Amino acid sequence: MAKKARRKAEEKEEESHLFQFPEFDELKFILHELEQSIALAVAFIITVGLAVISWAYDRTTTTFLFLPLLVGIGVIAFSPTVIQRLRPQAQDYTKGDWAGLIVVEFLGWLGLWFLFLNVAPV
Repeated sequence: MAKKARRKAEEKEEESHLFQFPEFDELKFILHELEQSIALAVAFIITVGLAVISWAYDRTTTTFLFLPLLVGIGVIAFSPTVIQRLRPQAQDYTKGDWAGLIVVEFLGWLGLWFLFLNVAPV
């Protein structure tokens, strides 16, 4: 009998040490996703503006053709600072959130810039 009582006490103690998932905070999750959507919209505006500026520079001059590339990389590298100034909640972003925004900006800028360059002149 004493062994059974001891085993039950040990089992209860072991069960109390098992991992339990924390409560899922839906409101916090939704607010974080909303904040990410706003940051993505700001990144999209920066991307489109940068693509138009790069395209306009390429269409108007034939010197320093690498300049839009350098300016674009500089603006994209500086864009997290701009987003942090516009959105104080950006302090809660993870490294993965920032990496995703930077990659979307970079690939979007290159894609739009090349798309604008390949449009037939009117």
